[in-house]
Amino acid sequence: MTNETQQSGGRPGAAAGPGQAPAPLRLPDARQRIRAYRAETGRRIAVLDDDPTGSQSVHGVSVVTALDAGEYEAALAEPESTCFILTNTRSLDEADAVALNQTAGRALFELEQRLGAPLDLVSRSDSTLRGHVLAEIRALDAVRREVTGRGYDGVLLTPAFFEAGRFTAGDVHWAMVGGEAVPAGETEFAKDATFGYSSSDLKDFVAEKSGGTIPAADVLSIGLGDIRTGGEERVAEILRSARDLQVIVVNATEFADLEVVVLGLQQAQREGKLFLHRTGPSFVRALAGIEPRPVLAASDIWPGGRPAGHGLAVVGSHVGQTGRQVAAAQARGGVTEVELSVAELINGATRERHIAETTAKVIDALAGADVLLYTSRALVKGEDAARSLEIARAVSAAVIDVVRGALAGRPAWVIAKGGITSHDVAVRGLGIRRATVLGQLFPGMVSVLRPDEAAEGVVGIPYVVFAGNVGDENALADTIELFRGRKDSAAPAGKETAS
Repeated sequence: MTNETQQSGGRPGAAAGPGQAPAPLRLPDARQRIRAYRAETGRRIAVLDDDPTGSQSVHGVSVVTALDAGEYEAALAEPESTCFILTNTRSLDEADAVALNQTAGRALFELEQRLGAPLDLVSRSDSTLRGHVLAEIRALDAVRREVTGRGYDGVLLTPAFFEAGRFTAGDVHWAMVGGEAVPAGETEFAKDATFGYSSSDLKDFVAEKSGGTIPAADVLSIGLGDIRTGGEERVAEILRSARDLQVIVVNATEFADLEVVVLGLQQAQREGKLFLHRTGPSFVRALAGIEPRPVLAASDIWPGGRPAGHGLAVVGSHVGQTGRQVAAAQARGGVTEVELSVAELINGATRERHIAETTAKVIDALAGADVLLYTSRALVKGEDAARSLEIARAVSAAVIDVVRGALAGRPAWVIAKGGITSHDVAVRGLGIRRATVLGQLFPGMVSVLRPDEAAEGVVGIPYVVFAGNVGDENALADTIELFRGRKDSAAPAGKETAS
């Protein structure tokens, strides 16, 4: 697969579904120019990641899981550094999400002032539009005003995640489903119990999420025509007009589009404009000027050879794609299956006993086999969004208890499937405070982290962050096969893995 094919997520020209657009403007020196500007200005990038899957398009950067100003400072000490800070706010109610963003944002803006160098702040969220979109960006803008005396001129709304088939054209956000481009508002993700929505046009989406306080007509747009015909100068022209945290929809169907946008952004920044970013995973790679790299092979994960021992795959996500992947992994076989019953977990009379019994099963199984631990697949919802979130938290807490107890079985590797699950397993189950992104198992998807600071026995063991809504039906089974030593790479040669 060529770099250009990797960049477009396997969809050259990528306007399938949304109609025709000018040919992409691919600038061969774009990434070098982006990096040169960052070196010249000493810029850092801090990414507040509302679940642990935002690093799927990057490699060689730090991930900090501890909400600790000292950890932020260590990770961003060097000019041009990029750091993901896991907030997991998608699992919180809005008030708690706002409070956490205020705390983290204040620490970062104070760090920016101490460093005397500009900080690009990214509020990273779901490529299918779930999350506390406006509440979080408003919180960060307000804190910036408090700390520095100046807020943002605009916020770039860029939910693209190309390798997973999520892109924006004609201001409509699209998701590839079964090989077809479907407006995001018509997908299963739009029916989310907590963060559901109906609008696929991102201008209408902003109006919907604002409760009408931001009219669609007030949202700016950088279209594919602006990017591909007008280039970085046209992008800069649009950005110059932004005022008072104005939302700017960024259309993009491949990395070349985002690189032109970043070059235009840099022009506007040179003139003193300030921008916040609300994005999916793809934007960070373009903002940092990171070069693409091949998917990881076993030799990249274990340079000294695969160690002995058995591993643990943990599945908490309940989106349809995950259900299909779990079924494929079960059909593939070769692992010991252990189920956590949601019905027993939300029943106060059975919860503790069930957790203890499940933990014992996992420890026993790890002595002689790899283990697939999963929550029961029937989705249990509450009577409203708040109760649904409460149930999700109760289940997540039980998963963490089992994983923490399973460390007695000394797992040689851990895979976590689902955004919230990945965060909780990393932070509360494995005690990871800081890690390095080695790369991805599939093009732009499914990151492998190397824990650098974690609980005893966890430092250095591979930890796989596997979002619930990415990969084809065999992706989880292929990942488990790689870690079991049955394959050299999780991504089948020449096979498109985006959902």
